[in-house]
Amino acid sequence: MRIAIFGTGGMAAALGSRWTRHDLTVSGRDRGRTAKLAAELGAEVKSWADAAREADAVLLAVPSSALDELLPSLNLSGTVLLDCTNTPGDAEPPGTPVATRIAGHVPGASVVKAFNLAHVDVWRMAPPTFEGRPLGVPLCGDPAAVEVAAELVRDVGATPLPAGGLDRAPLLEATAAFAIGLWKRGADARTMLMS
Repeated sequence: MRIAIFGTGGMAAALGSRWTRHDLTVSGRDRGRTAKLAAELGAEVKSWADAAREADAVLLAVPSSALDELLPSLNLSGTVLLDCTNTPGDAEPPGTPVATRIAGHVPGASVVKAFNLAHVDVWRMAPPTFEGRPLGVPLCGDPAAVEVAAELVRDVGATPLPAGGLDRAPLLEATAAFAIGLWKRGADARTMLMS
C-alpha cells in the first residue's frame, strides 16, 4: 500500500514506524524535520501534492488548524484519509467536528476517523497492549475505507473496531476531548472503561 504521511510530529513518527512494510512518503512544512523523519522511516520525501496524487491512504498528522488551508489545494479524490487529529482544548467539545471539516474539503476522498483516542506514547509501544490485551481502535467511515484503515491498525498490533459511518466520528472527537480534559485534571480516564 502507498501511504503518505502528512506531518512530522509524534503521531507521524510513531504510526509511520509501524507501517514500514508499506511504501511510505513523508510531507511536512519544515524541510529538515521532513527529511529526518523520512530517513528514520526509510521513506521518500515528497511535496504535499505529489504525495496526495500517488497515495492509496494518507495519514493526516498535522494540527487540525492547518487542515483548512492544506486540504483544498490537493487532489485527494479516491484516497483514504486517516484523521487522527483532535482539536486542542480542554474538555469542551469542539465546534464543527474535524472529520466533518475534512470531508467538506475533499468530497471525493474517504475519510476515516482513527487513532485519535490514545496518546502518542501508546503508539510508540510495540505492540500497544494493556494487561495482555491489544488496544482497540475505533474506526468511523465508509466500510471500504474502514477496511483499509483496519489493515493499518493491525499493523501496529492493535484491534480494529469498526464503529459506523463518518457521521459517528464526532462521538470519537467528543470522547477524546472529554478524556483529555479528565487527564489534564489528574484523573485516569482509562478507569472509566475498564471492566
